[in-house]
Amino acid sequence: MKEQVVWITGASSGLGLHTARALARHGFRVAAGARSFGNGKTVEGCRCLPLDVTDPDSMDAFCREAEAAFGPPDILVNCAGMLILGACESYPAEELRQVMETNFFGQAAMISRALPLMRKRGHGRIVNFSSINGLLGIPFEGAYTASKHAVEGYSECLALEVKPFGIEVMLVEPGDHRSGSRAYRCHSAGITPDSPYKAHFDLGTARIAHDEENGSDPDKLGERIAKALEKRRLPRRLRVASADQRLAVILHDVLPAWAFDRIIGSYYRKSL
Repeated sequence: MKEQVVWITGASSGLGLHTARALARHGFRVAAGARSFGNGKTVEGCRCLPLDVTDPDSMDAFCREAEAAFGPPDILVNCAGMLILGACESYPAEELRQVMETNFFGQAAMISRALPLMRKRGHGRIVNFSSINGLLGIPFEGAYTASKHAVEGYSECLALEVKPFGIEVMLVEPGDHRSGSRAYRCHSAGITPDSPYKAHFDLGTARIAHDEENGSDPDKLGERIAKALEKRRLPRRLRVASADQRLAVILHDVLPAWAFDRIIGSYYRKSL
């Protein structure tokens, strides 16, 4: 498995950065893409190339340069993502589109570019970053949660379609990790001082920030992904989350909606 070529998006920060580092440590040849790589930023052990997954020309250029450097991809890892915190009612349309373009349409566009190269060789692996929020919703992450639900459904369909060509698909479902910063938790322009959601928004986003800043070790997530890619068969899902977040997924599926909503709602309306 080692020496295989990996193309990875969103590799300059967050979970994408930790995943790219882990893959390089494990001996994969990594072509790492991110918008900030056009400004000279690099990741040790990786060939870093500019990549904006919302720009078709940028994606085409990345694919050409990555293939010229290492050859066609054995593995595509879609990590690029963004989060805008806001109320479902008041997200400006451009914010919703921005999140979907990055988190979902960007993944689909990269897959469409990599799949013909994999199919031609009769093998390949696609790793799509979803989230625990791809399985359940929490207050004020409506745009992000919608995009991750889309990734979940798309990936299940994709796995069925590409299996006859020797291509596997894995969904990564992280919980909270110490991988981001407040700079990556943008607040929607729709939350104004006179918004009816403002008080609950402030409580909820403070809880979201606290849980991420005290989350799991992102290096361990990167290691889990690298080790999964070294296995003969790729698991369909790799859920990397704390015990309470894994329990939340189970409760979401087994409890009546009113009971689950009461538990989640009270958690995000509670002061720290």
